[in-house]
Amino acid sequence: MSQSIIQLVDQLPSDNITVKVLKALDFIAPGQWTNTVGFDQTIRVVTGEHDPTKIQRIKEKALALYEDDKNGYKSAISLYQIVDKADTAMATAALANKIGEKIEFLSFLNKITPKADTAQTIDLVLKVVIEIIAFCKINGMPQPNPQVFVESLTNNYTDASLMRMGALVCLDGLLPLVPDFLSKIHSIIDGGDDSLVKDNPIFSSISNSLPGDNPTAKFGFITQSFNAVQGWMNGLISKTGVTPSAIFQKIGSFIQVADDSLDFVAAFIDQTTNYYEHTGIQSVARSLILKAYESVKNELPSTSDLDSKSSEKGEFKVGQLVDALSEDYWYSATIREIEGKLCLVRYLYNNDPSEDEWIKKKNLRPAGTKYKVGDEIEVLYSDGEWYEAEILEIDGDTYLVEYTDEEFYDEDDDEGETEKVAWQRICCED
Repeated sequence: MSQSIIQLVDQLPSDNITVKVLKALDFIAPGQWTNTVGFDQTIRVVTGEHDPTKIQRIKEKALALYEDDKNGYKSAISLYQIVDKADTAMATAALANKIGEKIEFLSFLNKITPKADTAQTIDLVLKVVIEIIAFCKINGMPQPNPQVFVESLTNNYTDASLMRMGALVCLDGLLPLVPDFLSKIHSIIDGGDDSLVKDNPIFSSISNSLPGDNPTAKFGFITQSFNAVQGWMNGLISKTGVTPSAIFQKIGSFIQVADDSLDFVAAFIDQTTNYYEHTGIQSVARSLILKAYESVKNELPSTSDLDSKSSEKGEFKVGQLVDALSEDYWYSATIREIEGKLCLVRYLYNNDPSEDEWIKKKNLRPAGTKYKVGDEIEVLYSDGEWYEAEILEIDGDTYLVEYTDEEFYDEDDDEGETEKVAWQRICCED
């Protein structure tokens, strides 16, 4: 079940191995990337807007843009997710191959796994292709165009997008394939053996998105894409002076493997990180927010009073983010359909179409209604259950809550556990 862009951004980790690796690579693009998480906070960072009403309007419009299948945002997210899922499988194969090379009695692994350099080379090339396709989808281009992409990469790429491409050069090029990785790639793709690409799991997943009516034409586009980007890659390496050993020194402090060979480290990173998906979500969110902001900032200033009057008149729109009153509780939801005095809503806490519900307009209100310290609420906990709690502090759309539900605690637990939660995880009693 696909998640909304709001959920994807809100669930981004603030600190894990992916974040540590990306932070360690800051020297590739100094000051360009910070790990902004939470959709509301991303709006503030991207737009500089702090008015709660405008932030809410930006969120609503961004969500509507994302949910509109005529736009390419969902497809771009899917491509970024495909990369990291396939990476895990290929990294496992690469590690098996390397182990087979080093340990004689495991040498049979060489016969059942792809050559590590070959697999990682094709992996890098296909990541370039995916970046081009995702870029064109995000920007509303009907066909992937490597030349237009490279122009934007050279002149306009910033933030998470630039970090993603820098990490690609470091983690998928220099680290596993050493400084002459561009030559290694050419030795494979210039050979014209498209079977090496066709057998790759990423290729199988994205084949329908590639231009061309047959495998040969698709392979031609892959070659064209890499040839277009390699000049930028060379320029980045020359500009920064980055080397495999420099990369290893940066990440070696928190990544420990039994063998410090760089290709082992690279395969380990592929297994344990999802930097393409992580930064891809941030890039899509940024693009959505900027587009939504262009529309919202030209609107007449909204106020909570105007929103209230709009709700009383039932002036809701498809795609709007709302609070829906269901069985005595308010839940965050989006409007899917409107029929007379009823709206079909989908709840954000599970995004499950099978639980869509028709709600009377009088039982809807604009999303983001502010709660106050002392309110008794219910919180969606990590186990998927709702528990009673009390709001202790409020910081924007983040709430410090103390759990008061007896069912939350085991007999041996001390009561009084607190947690910081996002607005989407709480609902207030009516």
